[in-house]
Amino acid sequence: MELAEELVDKREQCNIDAEAHKAARNRLNDQTKHWVEERDKYNALTRELIEEANQHRTNRDDLNVEVKAAKVDRDVWNKKVNEYAEKLAKKKREKMPRKGPSISMLKKKLRALEFQQMTSVLTSDKEKTLIEAMSVVMKEIKDLEDSIEEDEEVVTLLNESKEARDKAEHYHKLVGELAESAQREHDSMMAIYEKSDALRKKADKAQEEFIKTKMLADEEHRLHIEFIRQVHDYDKIVTGIKQKEGGEEESGGGFYSIKDAKVAAGEIYERFKKGEKLSTEDLMLLQQSGYL
Repeated sequence: MELAEELVDKREQCNIDAEAHKAARNRLNDQTKHWVEERDKYNALTRELIEEANQHRTNRDDLNVEVKAAKVDRDVWNKKVNEYAEKLAKKKREKMPRKGPSISMLKKKLRALEFQQMTSVLTSDKEKTLIEAMSVVMKEIKDLEDSIEEDEEVVTLLNESKEARDKAEHYHKLVGELAESAQREHDSMMAIYEKSDALRKKADKAQEEFIKTKMLADEEHRLHIEFIRQVHDYDKIVTGIKQKEGGEEESGGGFYSIKDAKVAAGEIYERFKKGEKLSTEDLMLLQQSGYL
């Protein structure tokens, strides 16, 4: 009877252990759900940021294509500006009066007078005379330039040259604006990628915690099932003892001879008294051998 009570006590302890592992398993399963939610949340946010960053990348690439096209147009018009400048200079030389000094000669004379005024110590009368001479030369230059620029062919070239300069300036400005926009898109893309990397790290951390808690929960579940199985084993043995006390006989069997079974049962009984864990087969052998 003392042994049966010990079996009942052990059965109750197994049941307590089973419930403890069940509670631990449930607690860990709740944690795994939490980490799954965290992981999925960060992954969803990361995907949204990646989509946004990719849109900035597309915008940047499109703008860079426009920059290249604008540079081509700018270079074309810059080349035309240079061509018109050469044509205009040539045409002005052609339209220059054959008699009298040329514009270049008059400009050279004006520079000489200006240098004299700046470097010489002059009396008021001489300086006045020098200034009047400079005014005469400047008027000659202007009159000559006006007469040339009023020529129909020169006027046409001047207008075409101005149009070319305007176009070149337009595309130069456009290149700068497009390049700045492309840079802003690039900077936005990089900033969002940094945010997405930070969120991805959080998602990876949540995944690590999920795996840890899942493994711990699985182990607690395994232990819960193991102790439940032991509870059922003890229930079978206790039931057998009650049947034996009620007068029912147990049939022998197994792979042991009667003598060997007694010896094995004695060894198992000694292990049981020491508190060692016994299998269902061990307990059944104890019952069949009369120890229970």
